[in-house]
Amino acid sequence: MGFEELLDQVGGFGPFQWRTLVLMALPRVLLPLHFLLPVFLAAVPSHHCALPGIPANISHQDLWLEAHLPREPDGTFSSCFHFTQPRAPLNTTLVREAQSPGELEDTASTVPCPQGWEYDSSEFSSTIATEWDLVCEHRGLNKLTSTLFFVGVLVGAVIFGYLSDRFGRRRLLLVSYVTSLVFGLASVASVNYVMFAITRTLTGMALAGFTVIVLPLELEWLDMEHRIVAGVLSSMFWSGGVMLLALLGYLIRDWRWLLLTVTLPFALGIISMWWVPESARWLLTQGRVQEAQSYLLRCARLNGHPVGKDSLSIETLSKVAATEQAVRKPSYLDLFRTRRLRHISLCCMVMWFGVNFPYYGLTLDLTGFELTVYQTQFLYAAMEVPSKLLVYVLVRYAGRRPTQVGALTGTGLTFGVRLLTSSEAKSWRTALAVLGKTFSEASFTTAYLFTSELYPTVLRQTGLGLTSLVGRLGGSLAPLAALLDGVWLSLPDIAYGGIALLAACTAFLLPETRRAKLPETIQDVERTSPLRGVQEEEMQAWN
Repeated sequence: MGFEELLDQVGGFGPFQWRTLVLMALPRVLLPLHFLLPVFLAAVPSHHCALPGIPANISHQDLWLEAHLPREPDGTFSSCFHFTQPRAPLNTTLVREAQSPGELEDTASTVPCPQGWEYDSSEFSSTIATEWDLVCEHRGLNKLTSTLFFVGVLVGAVIFGYLSDRFGRRRLLLVSYVTSLVFGLASVASVNYVMFAITRTLTGMALAGFTVIVLPLELEWLDMEHRIVAGVLSSMFWSGGVMLLALLGYLIRDWRWLLLTVTLPFALGIISMWWVPESARWLLTQGRVQEAQSYLLRCARLNGHPVGKDSLSIETLSKVAATEQAVRKPSYLDLFRTRRLRHISLCCMVMWFGVNFPYYGLTLDLTGFELTVYQTQFLYAAMEVPSKLLVYVLVRYAGRRPTQVGALTGTGLTFGVRLLTSSEAKSWRTALAVLGKTFSEASFTTAYLFTSELYPTVLRQTGLGLTSLVGRLGGSLAPLAALLDGVWLSLPDIAYGGIALLAACTAFLLPETRRAKLPETIQDVERTSPLRGVQEEEMQAWN
């Protein structure tokens, strides 16, 4: 008897599993609240050099700014420089107002802002950019906070992935809740930029526990027939979290209070751990048979399956545990031991990088649009829902590979069209951004399903772990790519769109999995390859 047969006895999809899915909804909603928080937390409002106060006899502030600030090529006042000397006499209102901007002298030299900046507080009362002056020559430090956060997520995924296999899903989920709460509160109390950058990196590491524990914990209690439900709910709860973030960002304009608001719910997660079950499958692999028996009996009772201790005896469970323990533990190296697996792994790594890189490039940059940042964020989230529903239709009837190639191609082309659109055509740029976000979200949703069907059962979790790791690397580099506009204004869009098109070409090299039986072993994957002779030798070496 295997564990799937045990699930059939106690119920593979019932009230017990529904309760687990509901309990796991909290971390799914909290993840986008923190992953996409820089949209509001690190927003940069309009600003200019701090200037002496406007004299009482000056009736027009714009004329005062005209005298002290140079203009950018687009006609706006400079955010980072001011004239060393005013460009016109300002002793009287009449003299000043008699001159138009074009008549002012243009002989003064410019220097960076020596006394800091003045910020427009109409949209944000406080952000980390306004508190620590992360603008102009320091704007890279503002973007760096997002990169460090995702680096923390990347490192944390490796740590929590290993520890959850060693010490259990439930225990490490509790650790993730506690550390996320502690480091989140430490970020709220940050007294300087360095402290904030460090605590946000540690918060990313803590949140990574949710990304690697929640879905496996759900799947290990679900029968194979209903595992797709976990994937659908995961996507929908994420979208709900993104919409909630737009609402919270609109209502709370101070970055410390906003960060505190999205951090405190971790305390509810700690309380909810009282009802979260441990994975019975994992307990059996560790030889903890009595604990597994207790959870299985609880599952049977809640699902209304009359199963006694005799049906789930220690002897029966010990045999299942011996079977689970006999399975060879895979490693990342196993993903590259045969030619077919090497081909799949390398293509999937490029594909996942190309999915994450433009996705976060679009999501974390909401400037230059006709809508407000809050409206744009909500619209992005609202478009995710029909995008995901469309994906589930397309992958069923058109196939996984055409859907993924089409979504990535659409993402890349929207960036290309945006290059041809004037920065003044904000309505068109907004429409293109929303369309690009729709394509990008579709590629994100398809990537999970496509990748999980490409790898055999014995390597499926390992393959998903590796590819998502590379994807997080793409997410961490996306904020830094936005700084390329200092080299050439269009360079970020070229980078995002080019990587998306490269990923589309790479996805085209992957085999279609629609209506294909899920591979169970390495041999199942290699049977479809023409290089049979060489690969049989490689499989023998692997075994």
